Amino acid sequence: MKPVLIIRTGRAPNAIRARHGDFPHWFRLGAGLHAQQLRIVDVAAGEVLPSPHEVAGAMITGSAAMVTERAAWSERTAGWIRDAMDVELPLFGVCYGHQLMAHALGGRVDYLPGGREIGTQPIELAPDVTHDPLARTLPASFRAHTTHEQSVLERPQGSAILARSARDPHQLLRYGPSAVSAQFHPEFNADVMRAYIKRKHADMQREGTDPQQIFSAVAATPFARRLLRQFSRRHGWSVAAG
Repeated sequence: MKPVLIIRTGRAPNAIRARHGDFPHWFRLGAGLHAQQLRIVDVAAGEVLPSPHEVAGAMITGSAAMVTERAAWSERTAGWIRDAMDVELPLFGVCYGHQLMAHALGGRVDYLPGGREIGTQPIELAPDVTHDPLARTLPASFRAHTTHEQSVLERPQGSAILARSARDPHQLLRYGPSAVSAQFHPEFNADVMRAYIKRKHADMQREGTDPQQIFSAVAATPFARRLLRQFSRRHGWSVAAG
């Protein structure tokens, strides 16, 4: 079987990684995959991506980097995404991965108006998405964990909005039959979300938000957490996902 690719665009902060693990571990658990089914490529460290024909699909992680920096490794990955779309490879991007997919396919990414979005947020399904194989598994309103400063401000032509939050109209996008991305973090659990809020405590205070209130509002996100597993199951990546 071809491996499932995890495109690693960054790392969790040291303190979070030491206690909770890192992005590939969270994505593996979320998608219901065995470690031996994965191929992890750290593009931020300069590792080279395989041909899209050599993998069963790919998940693209978050990062502390900014898509607007147009780093060489990021732009190379954007080119790979376009090649993967040409062969309808199953793709699921998250946070930075979401923004990079939108950027690669003609959308516009920049800082979210009003500043950082962080914490457990209510997410609303867009109207008339009951036909979508992923969105139809979600209720009209569900919770998801978020932490980001940049966002997709203009979605690519031909993409579809599947879900939104109060401040970000592009929380979940579909680009084609096998490609979706989420600004929120389906791979986070509540403990990881709390750890990020603790880490950003001083920044949040400086920006005029109440980190303690946001910390106290962290809650379970069962529907968001199922998305990677449902995507994995739909594309036949893993017996563990079935």
